Amino acid sequence: MLRSWQVALCGCLAIAFWIVATLYIRLLPSSLLDPLQGALGFALGIPIGWLCIRLTCRVARLAPSQILPGCMVVLACTTLIDGVALRWLPTLYASDEHTGRLAAAWLLWGYGVTAALVVVTASRHQPETS
Repeated sequence: MLRSWQVALCGCLAIAFWIVATLYIRLLPSSLLDPLQGALGFALGIPIGWLCIRLTCRVARLAPSQILPGCMVVLACTTLIDGVALRWLPTLYASDEHTGRLAAAWLLWGYGVTAALVVVTASRHQPETS
């Protein structure tokens, strides 16, 4: 179970991660539009997701049994913020629909990769039971 201060820290991290990703999309749309850079962005989702997990575990001081719920708080918050922003403030990400769609695809990929990495990370830190 997470403590309330850990939930609050995870929520703050979610906002920070969302801001960084939004700025990346907004300031570097060519990274999504160029086929090679777009593919590289998807590939970089793996180490970026892993770094976000490590940062979350460290900042929120998550015990091994708290890795999954703590990181899921972060993922849930960032996904909800993106969902609301993409629905009601799509120009926050990009001025054109094509770039916005590519940004949404990149975000979904990143969340999926990170969720998978969280499961792997959490399972590696759990004691074996027989």
